[in-house]
Amino acid sequence: MDIKTASALHRLRLISVPEALSFPALLIFGSVLSRISDIDYLMMPLGILHGILFVIYAVFLLDVWFKAKWPLKKVALFFLFALLPFGGLFGDRILKRDEADSVLAARAREAARA
Repeated sequence: MDIKTASALHRLRLISVPEALSFPALLIFGSVLSRISDIDYLMMPLGILHGILFVIYAVFLLDVWFKAKWPLKKVALFFLFALLPFGGLFGDRILKRDEADSVLAARAREAARA
């Protein structure tokens, strides 16, 4: 794996957790609190934050798709993770495992060369 692909995967991993947590925050603090109390000033900022994080996640996912040459099934799975509350946490776990495997494979290649 080259450095551009590794950095694209790392960026996707970095944005997946905040994106995964922003959706439940929007649902809980934005929607529920505005319905049961007079606290309605959280809805717009949380909605904007979640929207920005979702768009960044989608752009980073497209970047990984092109650089890592992922199959469409894997890209669709990671997009589905973005649509589910806390789904990005599962995606982060998969990306973390893939990142560790690629580091081990790179070290093995370097050891074989030496």
